[in-house]
Amino acid sequence: MSSRAFWIGVVAYVVPSFVIAYPWHLTVFAPAYRELAMYRDDVIVPFGLLSMLIQGAAFSWVYPRVFPGRRSVVRSGLAYGLAIGLLSWSFTTLAVAAKNVMTSVPIYLALETGFTLLQFVVVGPLIALAHRR
Repeated sequence: MSSRAFWIGVVAYVVPSFVIAYPWHLTVFAPAYRELAMYRDDVIVPFGLLSMLIQGAAFSWVYPRVFPGRRSVVRSGLAYGLAIGLLSWSFTTLAVAAKNVMTSVPIYLALETGFTLLQFVVVGPLIALAHRR
């Protein structure tokens, strides 16, 4: 794996994730998340960005190890997006629902499942594209 492909893969994760996450959580569905009464009023955006950078580095590093060689960017990207999306969903949605106090677990699960699906349908192929040969 080239250093260039790695960093493009990180950007391919971070930029669309932020572009999707910020409006999803802080504007479009902000009233629904407020109703859940589980998040702080003054979210710390830099922590979210740092989290995305760490995830992007991990996901970009893993991709060429899971999909070595030439493959269809769309097919391998969607497969990879499904795999890392399921992993992410397990700790950003299921584990949070299990541990945090909220007014409605089903609403939280629906919101975060929708977000995770959208995020990883987008970033999976972009990470694959970053690592194409």
